[in-house]
Amino acid sequence: MSTSIRGLRRDTLTRPLVQISLDLTSNDDALRTAAIAVEAGADWIEVGTPLILAEGLHAVRALRKEFPKHPLIVDLKTMDGGYLEAQMMGDAGADAVIVMGRAHDATIERVIEAGAEFDMLIMGDDLGADDRVRECVRLESLGVGMVIHHIGYDHRGMHPELGLTPLTDLPAIVAATTVPVQAVGGLSIEQAVSCTGIGAPVVVFGAPLAIDGDSFNAAGGDLLWALTDACARVHAAEIHYP
Repeated sequence: MSTSIRGLRRDTLTRPLVQISLDLTSNDDALRTAAIAVEAGADWIEVGTPLILAEGLHAVRALRKEFPKHPLIVDLKTMDGGYLEAQMMGDAGADAVIVMGRAHDATIERVIEAGAEFDMLIMGDDLGADDRVRECVRLESLGVGMVIHHIGYDHRGMHPELGLTPLTDLPAIVAATTVPVQAVGGLSIEQAVSCTGIGAPVVVFGAPLAIDGDSFNAAGGDLLWALTDACARVHAAEIHYP
């Protein structure tokens, strides 16, 4: 069974999807958490940046072997060396990689070249952009297949008084672009589920539901129950595009 999501488009994305973010630091934790998420109904598995830093290609290969039917998203946050980084992940079994909008145009274009060669969806992340709507439009114009509207962990943590949330600019980003859009960064379950109604139907669950955002260890409690309920709510939600 092919796990390719390269050709994903809004008109074919008619059912909301759940992506589990494995922002963990060991393969053992990642495999355990992924197994719970898949049992709960998660559609995509994200190899989070901490996991890539800790385990590298071993994490991608291990998850590919254990979950051959689930698309693997690798959060590389690529800033340079775009073709090589994407090629390495494609060889290991990635179905999508993430490049930063703050990178040079040339880096984004090189990642996109690798995506075409290795049948990967290229996702462009707007983290750190001064004008997030314009950044997402730029990323689409360069050829990414999906844009990620992202308010960063550190920025949110250092400026709680700002009440930062990706929901603020999300409607304008969805309206200004034509590729699928994803919103991440400190969303509650309620807020994450609401993204489908704004036109961003690939919903990410990570910290604090599945991951302890302070320690980057697997979350405690009844994770299977919590994720099953969250996945069911996303899958039952309606998608509304502009």
